[in-house]
Amino acid sequence: MSKNKIVFFLSFCFLLSLAISGFSQQTKKLKTIIVDAGHGGADYGAVGQYEHSLRSNEKDVTLAISMKLVAELKKQLPDLNVIPTRTSDIYQNPKEKASIANENKGDLFICIHADSGPLNTGKRQIGTHTVTRYKISYKGKGRKRKKISKPYTAVEPLYEYFKMPLQRNGTSVWIFAAHKTSDKLKAIMNDQGQNESDFEIESGSDSAFNNFDFNTPEGRAIAQIYAKRYQEKSDRLATYVNDEVEKTNRPALGVNQRQKGIWVLQATNMPAILIETGFINNPEDERYLNSEDGQQELAESITGAIIRYKSQLENNNHSAVGH
Repeated sequence: MSKNKIVFFLSFCFLLSLAISGFSQQTKKLKTIIVDAGHGGADYGAVGQYEHSLRSNEKDVTLAISMKLVAELKKQLPDLNVIPTRTSDIYQNPKEKASIANENKGDLFICIHADSGPLNTGKRQIGTHTVTRYKISYKGKGRKRKKISKPYTAVEPLYEYFKMPLQRNGTSVWIFAAHKTSDKLKAIMNDQGQNESDFEIESGSDSAFNNFDFNTPEGRAIAQIYAKRYQEKSDRLATYVNDEVEKTNRPALGVNQRQKGIWVLQATNMPAILIETGFINNPEDERYLNSEDGQQELAESITGAIIRYKSQLENNNHSAVGH
């Protein structure tokens, strides 16, 4: 083995040991939470379209729930910095949302959405109507053969078509798929180049990794560890949210990984989850999502999950320091 390779290997092992040590001696507390209201402006998101729906727009529902969540977080966790990506009906593309989160050095990214699905079309008879039909006959043979069309009336049923509501309802929580950690890795590496300030990783402000170049071969390997770490933390928070939803007796649909990925979750340099608060094309869910009580219950459930996450994170910190 060449001298350069030996030096690289020893350097990498040293940095790797520091990373692992940093995980077991975390001192960074939960400081900043980013709350994102999905869609907005010209992007309506899902729309209530079934017969007799409230015709609600996802962008309005997500904004209302997000604002209640921001208020509840500030009420129960006053020491935290809570930053909404939007507070009005404006459109932001996923890149803008991720930039807001990364530039504000968020510790968690909470994305609020409402779910939907393909609607079946129903048909029912609403009456009858009279139509003119024609009875066709022929007279003569050969070239002299003629077509004779004789009109007559008939009564036919008259139908109307309508969109049937979804049967599925409940709240689900999503994280970026495990095979998408390469995109999370890009967020970690790009964040260092996009921000003028130093990139702070989870082992604290005094870490040997501050001012560290993640674009070197050994740096990329370390960044991969952090991408995996974010995946684990996202899954933990998502599980807590699902637990809190279950306590409300509302259908809790579990923690899911969307295989096509959710770009904004992957582009944020922090643990991130997306909450599908309910199905906007299900009558029960649509009423719940539009009600003050439903919106507040969701805000309190998510806040409860974040409090559990914060407690678990900081208890681990104390345990590590004690050792």
